[in-house]
Amino acid sequence: RESGCVFCDIDSKRVVMENALAVAVRDGYPVTPLHTLLIPKRHTDTYFNLFSSELRAIEQLVDSQRTEIAAQDRTVGGFNIGINAGEVAGQTVMHCHVHLIPRRAGDVPNPRGGVRHTIPGRGNY
Repeated sequence: RESGCVFCDIDSKRVVMENALAVAVRDGYPVTPLHTLLIPKRHTDTYFNLFSSELRAIEQLVDSQRTEIAAQDRTVGGFNIGINAGEVAGQTVMHCHVHLIPRRAGDVPNPRGGVRHTIPGRGNY
C-alpha cells in the first residue's frame, strides 16, 4: 500500500467484487455504463510488475465481471479490455488497473479498429 494512492485507499463501498489479490470497482469516469476497473490490492505502478498470481486474480475478476455485466445488461454485445502502462500511454493513476469496457451496438458510429483508436487516425484500416 502506498500513502495517498487513490486505489490503495479505495472506499470499500465501491468494490463490486474481489478475491484475495484484486478488486473490481465501477470506473469513476466511465466511458460506457458499467465500465469496470480491476485493481491489484498490492501497490505496483504497471501491469508489467504484476506477479503471476496477481495476473490470474485479475483475469478471474475480468471473467466474472464480464459474465455479470452481460447478464445485468442484455444490450452489451462486446467488451474492450485495456491497460494504460506509463504516463506516455495515458496512465494517470500510477497504480496498475485494467479497464473492462462494455460495448453496445451503436455506441460509436463505427467500432472497427477498437483499441487501435488510442492514436487518432490509426484505427481506420
